[in-house]
Amino acid sequence: MSDIASTPVAQNTLGFRMVRTLGAIAMLSGLLVVLVFQFTKPIIAENQRVAIEQAVFQVVPGATSRSDWVLTDSGLATSGSDGEVIYAAYSGDGELKGVALAAGAQGYQDIVKLLYGYDPSCQCVRGIKILKMTETPGLGDKIAFDPAFLANFDTLDARLNGAGDGLANTIVAVKHGRKTHDWQVDAIAGATISSVAVANAINRSLQRAAPLLQRELDRIRTQTNEGGAD
Repeated sequence: MSDIASTPVAQNTLGFRMVRTLGAIAMLSGLLVVLVFQFTKPIIAENQRVAIEQAVFQVVPGATSRSDWVLTDSGLATSGSDGEVIYAAYSGDGELKGVALAAGAQGYQDIVKLLYGYDPSCQCVRGIKILKMTETPGLGDKIAFDPAFLANFDTLDARLNGAGDGLANTIVAVKHGRKTHDWQVDAIAGATISSVAVANAINRSLQRAAPLLQRELDRIRTQTNEGGAD
C-alpha cells in the first residue's frame, strides 16, 4: 500500500530533477554562446578592419598611405565621430590619389558588400573590391574576379550634375554587351542580379558621398586629419 502511494511522489521527484537538469543545461548553453560571442566579436572586428585597410590600396591605384575620416550629412569629421568612415589615400609624396568608401546592396543570395575607390580629380570610380558575398559559385561570384567585369571600374563615370547635389548620370548595370556610356556597368552574362547589386551599391553611395567629398576636397588634400593615418 505504501509503495503504491509513493509512486506519484517518486514520479514527481523524477520529473522535477529532469526539468532542473534541462534548465541548467539550457542556462549553461546560453552562457557559453554569450561568452563565445563576446570573445570572437573583437577578433571579427579586427579581421574586418584589416581586410578593409588592405583593400584601400587595391581600389585606389598609386596610393601608399591613408587618412581616415568620417563622412556626415554636414561634411567631414575626424575619426570617432558618428557617420560613415572613409579612407583618403595618398601617394608617397602626399598627393591625394582617391578616397575609398564602403557600400552594399542586395544581391541574388544576400547583401553584397564592397569597397570602391573614388577619384575626385576625374570624378570617377577607379576600382572595386568585393568584401563579402554569398553569390552563386561560377556565376554571381564572378563579380569578385572576372577581369572584364572589373574593367568596368577602371574609370567609371561619376561626375556631378550641374547643381552639384548628385550624380549627373545614374550608375546602372546593363545587359552584357549593351554598354554604351561610361557610367554604365556591363553585367556578367548569367549573373545580372549580382552585377546590378554592385552598380546599385556604388550609385547609392556616390549620390550622397560625391557632392560632400567635392565640397570638402581641399581639406582632404591637405592630409591634416589627426583622427588616424598610416
